[in-house]
Amino acid sequence: MIKDSVFKSFDDKTALETQLAERIANQLQTAIDARGKASLVVSGGSTPVALFQQLSKKAIEWSEVYITLADERWVDVDSDDSNEKLVKAHLLQNRAAAAKFRGLKNMFASAEAGADMTIEQLANFPKPFDVVVLGMGNDGHTCSWFPCSLEIEQALSTDSLCLAVNPGNAPHGRITISKQGILASRQIYLHIVGEQKLSVYRQALENEDEKAMPIRAVLAQHSTPVDVYWSA
Repeated sequence: MIKDSVFKSFDDKTALETQLAERIANQLQTAIDARGKASLVVSGGSTPVALFQQLSKKAIEWSEVYITLADERWVDVDSDDSNEKLVKAHLLQNRAAAAKFRGLKNMFASAEAGADMTIEQLANFPKPFDVVVLGMGNDGHTCSWFPCSLEIEQALSTDSLCLAVNPGNAPHGRITISKQGILASRQIYLHIVGEQKLSVYRQALENEDEKAMPIRAVLAQHSTPVDVYWSA
């Protein structure tokens, strides 16, 4: 059994997004006040869109905030499947348009070929990351740590910041920040919505087999605080 993380339940998504946006903004500004800059790692998908929109309006020193992605599909950045496109459309707007964004995709033909350049591009990104916002799939994956991928063991064990992943049951090659990279952060939020995701989360707490449900790699560790935000 994994000891339950800090778990915050909300009656509706708007209440969750309002509180989580406020928390993230406060932590980023605290980091700027203490160290002159802050870093934020976010995930793609439809779940965080409204959160991004709320966060983008917060009155903090966005020009000192560095933003990147937890993972990315190896597609053109103007593709509808691109997490970078999603972040630019919903987070890098309003006040947050002043933030410094660094995507994971580059000009190489594959994630395998481009991984070293991605790592280089993030070399002077403020670390440890101040805030990481993760999602979770119905198979228990987070980032692009897919149970079905041949690279799952590498994702959970490598010392490299990023690696290429080819999931067996999801489209596109991917690049993802590794387990070690994600855990090198000051605060992690797991943002999930709906009864099905709640059921998957509870299943993840039942044992510590990370390769079966990679979200356990985040939930079972005690070095980085993890707050779970859930709404129906």
